[in-house]
Amino acid sequence: MDALVWILLPGFVAVGTGLLVFFIMQSRMEVELAQQREATAEARGALEAQRKSYEETLRGAEEAGRRKAFDEFLADIRIEQRHYVRQHRTLFRQRKSLILEERMFFRTLPLSNWIEHEILIEEGSDVDRLARSLSVFDPGVLALNEPKELRVLPN
Repeated sequence: MDALVWILLPGFVAVGTGLLVFFIMQSRMEVELAQQREATAEARGALEAQRKSYEETLRGAEEAGRRKAFDEFLADIRIEQRHYVRQHRTLFRQRKSLILEERMFFRTLPLSNWIEHEILIEEGSDVDRLARSLSVFDPGVLALNEPKELRVLPN
């Protein structure tokens, strides 16, 4: 029996040592795997933050580009305005009316037809100031290119 104990004892020790090494290595692998998962989660978080940052930057650049294109478009829109005074003569009196014509252009392309207004004017009133105040298109928003001529047409 002593011989059998001496033969089986090293086998038991070897199996026990193998199991001990297996459990130690299993725990080391779990620690290593947890560290790798932590590093992967940090990298994913950094990539997600960077992606969001790039998306916001891209959205801002697109908005700036759209805003710049719209400003350039508005800079190319202009208003052409002309006005003249028409005199109506009847038997005993003479009436004057201001004819104001406006149209909108994009570069050299007309966007609208001539819009005409006829306004009766009183004697001694400022025709240029009256023409500016009766504009259809808001001169504060669009550039107003007015000719400096004033024509008087008899009726």
